[in-house]
Amino acid sequence: MAIASGTDPASDGPAAFFRAQHAAFGATLGAHAGSAEIVDRIWMQAFSSYEHNVAEQAKDLPPLACHKGCGTCCRIQVAATMPEVLMVARYVRAMSEGFRKVGIDLPARLAAAQATAPAASGTMALGGECPFLAEGICVIYPVRPLACRGHVSFDAEACIAALEGEADEVPVSESHRTVRALVQGALQSALRDAGKPWALYDLLGALRIALAHPDAEAAFRAGEDVLDPAIIAHVSREEMGRTFDRLKA
Repeated sequence: MAIASGTDPASDGPAAFFRAQHAAFGATLGAHAGSAEIVDRIWMQAFSSYEHNVAEQAKDLPPLACHKGCGTCCRIQVAATMPEVLMVARYVRAMSEGFRKVGIDLPARLAAAQATAPAASGTMALGGECPFLAEGICVIYPVRPLACRGHVSFDAEACIAALEGEADEVPVSESHRTVRALVQGALQSALRDAGKPWALYDLLGALRIALAHPDAEAAFRAGEDVLDPAIIAHVSREEMGRTFDRLKA
């Protein structure tokens, strides 16, 4: 279901889109509640919905400045839902040996990044380059979270200027940002209603926990939040819950 470009998230179009997404995620969670496939199903649904809908919204936009080899924005804290974190953890486990053979040690990079990572409730600045960026290339690109997919710019020079502290604003695509926020929010809302962990987590902190807990996916299916220490508290869950309830009404 497409939403009108430039609309207010509280208006009928985006609210209806949120409700449709919430219902679809709820149906998937209900159909696969006890299945080992639940993470795969909900993850694929979220990304497929985002990609389809953002393509509709972005078809009349100017060309994006983002391109392979540009990692300028990969210095901000990434907020992800638990299904997203669990899929990245799977990918890191599966691909680590292959990447190590070409000189990229994913677990070591993640561990090294811990020293500069912000507290979950602190600044949004990562403090350094994302550990999954190698020679400007995102090595977890196929499973990158919605937050990464929805952060795109029309001006590469403005991104660099902002990184160097010479500019306060970057011309980002509000269409990408809005679709990402609505899909991610609807997923959180459906997870909440299904009794599953539904917070937003600092990707790097949550990933370290998930990699240390081989049973993290089983815990998710049981409604247990093993990623709790990595919850981002910039916005309280109570406030998010009230927002979701208003959008569902």
